[in-house]
Amino acid sequence: MKISAPVKIASISSLGILLVGAAATAKGLEYKDVADMLHSVMESDRTVYTRKVVNRLAVKEKVIKASEHHEDEKTLPLPAQMFRFGAEMVAEKTDKFSYSLLSVWPINKQNAPRTDLEKKGLEFVAANKGQNFYGEEALGGKKYFTAVYADTAIAPACVSCHNEHKDTPRTDFKMGDVMGGVVIRIPMPE
Repeated sequence: MKISAPVKIASISSLGILLVGAAATAKGLEYKDVADMLHSVMESDRTVYTRKVVNRLAVKEKVIKASEHHEDEKTLPLPAQMFRFGAEMVAEKTDKFSYSLLSVWPINKQNAPRTDLEKKGLEFVAANKGQNFYGEEALGGKKYFTAVYADTAIAPACVSCHNEHKDTPRTDFKMGDVMGGVVIRIPMPE
């Protein structure tokens, strides 16, 4: 399905502004293409934070910890928390799209799939390395294009955090394993 009207989306980063700007001006751009561009920016920002900040400062140089209790412990937020903070800020600014980080093996139960399509998508990306999942669903009387992208272990900090967390349902993650997925939703006209 194509987007036939201009799309206005809150900026995520400098690259995001350029990508989304291109999407906003292109007539007939596919929902899949818009979701893929958004995911490209999200994945890049998250990877940079994970590798260049958390893994370097907390794991390699050991100058500061990363913790889910970052405010109380005066540490770095975990990459998943940074991702959620960005998603929350976007939700405050626009209703043109939303995104979240979910898993069929969530440490935090609020990050479990809530819809059948989310669950199907997360299971698909876990079983089909390198492939994304796309579908449409109706939620609250509105129709959405929903895309799911694999979220993989890209740094030792990812693996150790997930495998060693007291609430983890899975303790055998290795580098490169799919740990969950990024879910992007774009409202569709009725």
